[in-house]
Amino acid sequence: MTGTRTTIAALFLLPALVLLGALVVYPIGYSVVRSFYDQSGDGFAGFDNYQALFTDDGIRTALKNNVIWVVFAPTVATALGLIFAVLTERVRWGTAFKLVVFMPMAISMLAAGIIFRLVYDQDPDKGIANAVWVGVHDTFAQSSAFPKAHPGRQSPLEAAGGGAFVTKEPVRAGEPVALPLVGVAPDLMPDDAKPAAKPPADPGKITGTTWQDFTRGKGVGTLNAPDASEVGYAGMRIEAVKDGRVVASTTAAGDGTFTLPASAEGALLRLPADNFKEPYNGLDWLGPSLVTPAIIGSYIWMWAGFAMVLIAAGLAGVPRELLEAARVDGANEWQVFRRVTVPLLAPVLAVVTVTLMINVLKVFDLVFIIAPGSSQDDANVLALELYRKGFAEDQPGIASAIAVFLLLLVIPVMWFNVRRLRREVRR
Repeated sequence: MTGTRTTIAALFLLPALVLLGALVVYPIGYSVVRSFYDQSGDGFAGFDNYQALFTDDGIRTALKNNVIWVVFAPTVATALGLIFAVLTERVRWGTAFKLVVFMPMAISMLAAGIIFRLVYDQDPDKGIANAVWVGVHDTFAQSSAFPKAHPGRQSPLEAAGGGAFVTKEPVRAGEPVALPLVGVAPDLMPDDAKPAAKPPADPGKITGTTWQDFTRGKGVGTLNAPDASEVGYAGMRIEAVKDGRVVASTTAAGDGTFTLPASAEGALLRLPADNFKEPYNGLDWLGPSLVTPAIIGSYIWMWAGFAMVLIAAGLAGVPRELLEAARVDGANEWQVFRRVTVPLLAPVLAVVTVTLMINVLKVFDLVFIIAPGSSQDDANVLALELYRKGFAEDQPGIASAIAVFLLLLVIPVMWFNVRRLRREVRR
């Protein structure tokens, strides 16, 4: 009877065992064997492929980035999940908030990668990350409205070095000064710009106008003199410089006119380089230095909801009387959280963190999609390097060695997770 039951059980398990062998055991075994052979697959390479794991620059960069991923991504995602779960436990809209935070889990890695490739776009008009960053920056440090302005032909101005311009001759009181510039597109002129005006002569002061000396149409307009269709450089800063020292400064009005005190007589008028600096264009999120943190940020956006849901489920099982007893004993909410809630949630936090560690060791999609070609070497991870070695560079032996190495990295983490789960079941 026992033998019959064993036979029946074996028959029921056979399809699963066949699938397990065909889809898991055989590929693992084949990868291990293939990792000891050269590129052709005919010559035995020994441990040369494994030696390449620690000598190849691309693989070493990938290994370093994987360490960064394992340290930061699971930790930050778990911490955010814990914060969200605890803070939304007692509010009415907590369920709706959790739903919104968990929603990115319904998006595929491919879609998330495309979304964040756009989010991190360098152009502030396209990438929301730089749009926000530039908006905050410009709140405290306004960008110039004249980044491409420069003197035209026969101009009384000349380059002064460092992007500034200065008059060729010293200025005199009672003699209006013309500071014409060209090079700013009409639609980029300041909103408060007005038609340029000729300044009145003032015997005790230095007066002048700075304006866009350009009128559409061939042969139209007077050179180095304001015309009816030309507008002033509103907000342009002008400095009077004597012996290398600024003795007076002012800002042009909407029509480009400006006035300096008599102390500016005999000085050269300078338009500082700050008037012409390029507008701040934000951070290069997908550049070599920020690409890995940027991609980790997109991963956390996706997986913080997963951590929050699991931690919230564990939090629901925490005995409320323990929390109330701590409050009755005089503990504040921070002490209750740190000394009661977190220790009770330690098993759940460990499971979430370890699960995410296993997940980030295999991360591929986000890095492959978000990192542009110019930064992909800097954002490289082991799974991506495996793909590149196996398919782009036609080195299946090294690719197999990377796969085996990844398996060896994942096994201890999986073993730790399984042991903890078994221990919890026994309890």
